[in-house]
Amino acid sequence: MTDKMFCFQCQEANGNTGCTTGGMCGKKSDTANLQDLLIHSLKGISFWYILGKKLEMDIYDENTGLFVAKGLFATITNANFDNDFFMRKIKEAVDIRDDMKVKFDKKFHARNNNTWLGAVPDCAKFKAYTDEEINIKAESRDASILKTENEDIRSLRELTIYGLKGIAAYADHAHVLGKNDMNIFDFIMTGLAKTVDDTLTADELVALVLETGEKGVTAMALLDAANTEAYGHPEITEVNIGVRNNPGILISGHDLKDLEELLEQTKGTGVDVYTHSEMLPGHYYPFFKKFDNFAGNYGNAWWKQNTEFESFNGPILMTTNCITPPKATYKDKVFTTGNAGFSGVKHIVDRKSDGAKDFSAVIDLAKTCAFPTEIETGKIVGGFARNQVMALADKVIDAVKTGAIKRFVVMAGCDGRHKERNYYTDVAQKLPEGTVILTAGCAKYRYIKLDLGDIGGIPRILDAGQCNDSYSLVAIALALKKAFKLDDINDLPISYDIAWYEQKAVIVLLALLHLGVKGIRLGPTLPAFLSPGVVKVLVENFDIKPISDVDSDIKAMMAGK
Repeated sequence: MTDKMFCFQCQEANGNTGCTTGGMCGKKSDTANLQDLLIHSLKGISFWYILGKKLEMDIYDENTGLFVAKGLFATITNANFDNDFFMRKIKEAVDIRDDMKVKFDKKFHARNNNTWLGAVPDCAKFKAYTDEEINIKAESRDASILKTENEDIRSLRELTIYGLKGIAAYADHAHVLGKNDMNIFDFIMTGLAKTVDDTLTADELVALVLETGEKGVTAMALLDAANTEAYGHPEITEVNIGVRNNPGILISGHDLKDLEELLEQTKGTGVDVYTHSEMLPGHYYPFFKKFDNFAGNYGNAWWKQNTEFESFNGPILMTTNCITPPKATYKDKVFTTGNAGFSGVKHIVDRKSDGAKDFSAVIDLAKTCAFPTEIETGKIVGGFARNQVMALADKVIDAVKTGAIKRFVVMAGCDGRHKERNYYTDVAQKLPEGTVILTAGCAKYRYIKLDLGDIGGIPRILDAGQCNDSYSLVAIALALKKAFKLDDINDLPISYDIAWYEQKAVIVLLALLHLGVKGIRLGPTLPAFLSPGVVKVLVENFDIKPISDVDSDIKAMMAGK
């Protein structure tokens, strides 16, 4: 593999341009290139899927879409750093792609008396996917982001791909809980195939970006249904942030099924389970409250794990993305599972269809470890997902009508390492007393522990849950629009001040754009993958804007600007 790379998919892109020798996230160049090759081969699968579908040929099985979704999910920032994992997935992807090609050729030639494939409209332009063999030991220019020379086309293609990664994550989480929508898998592959279609214009790609946002809403709704049907609707909950005098396991990431199985397997063992970062909202679901050993939440957002994992003392289970390169002092206590992975870290294999994952190795290690070191005390209040907020709807509507609530500010999204993210803490502290913050995702760690009080019993910070739960914020906005009998969602007293880091935040942004939301502030920087031309389109059509200074932004938001 080459020692060069190019990646600009996350907010940490070096110089807000792109990482070229190593990722700011800790990803090495060889890993980055393997991820590019995996995406490249997933595009090949998607091409054959679309071609087969177009010509009404059954050349794929029902698991093809799920494989593509899982492959995309694994390439999300901070999900998987394991080269061996990507080597296996690339080989599997190439085998699937080539098997689809063979099936297509047989069916096509049988139907068309050996007519050359290029005689079929739209086939010749994709001929690279019929002839090439991916060599994972050599540089593949075809897999490089920079192969697309027109920066606006490149920007729109990458924006689509990053949105598809977010959709893939939501779809995979829903699948784990038994919820599947083949239309979502179909769109993921359709979207990927369109990113290699050189005939599509910039306008057509803009339409694809917005369609990606539309399917993002569908995927969010599917996951919301999966979570609430399995675990009940989140409810107002106080979560302890101190520790107990028992050995513990710290579970991070986003996978609630893993949390369920870990809690079941630790019952009666004397081992407590603590959530970390995006797993905090697990405490909000009624199902999990029956576990006496579900102790509380430990620590903050993902980027502080290098110190907090060390002080926890016990083993850490990373269920999805948000792992960072572990320090030697605690690396032997880290376990990954699902799409998460890191070279040299123990991995818990996937559950079989009729069983659960085996977390006995994690539990056995926990029993030998010291109790967690307490780093803070107190409580976090959350659980304000759509169902809970709608239960308070009359109170909320009355507070708006009387002027007690002057404005809602959506401060959802991701947290990160940049000092500029103190902006979000400062905004939360300086917002006038008549404002309510709606949040989801780990961005909340910048302000969730602040005591901002309440408005007539309504807390001024309403946490809907994980970034995966951003659907609740969409549902709340649409419900308020209906309650106030408004024609335009932008007439609501709601401003959007979004922090982003990775690709699930991208699909949340695209979902808001699809719904017609305008005036979104995005920070701490605009994405490096947005070309000046694409930024111009977003500004002109949606009034997307970068964050400014705290006081100016608050003044503008309170004025509805």
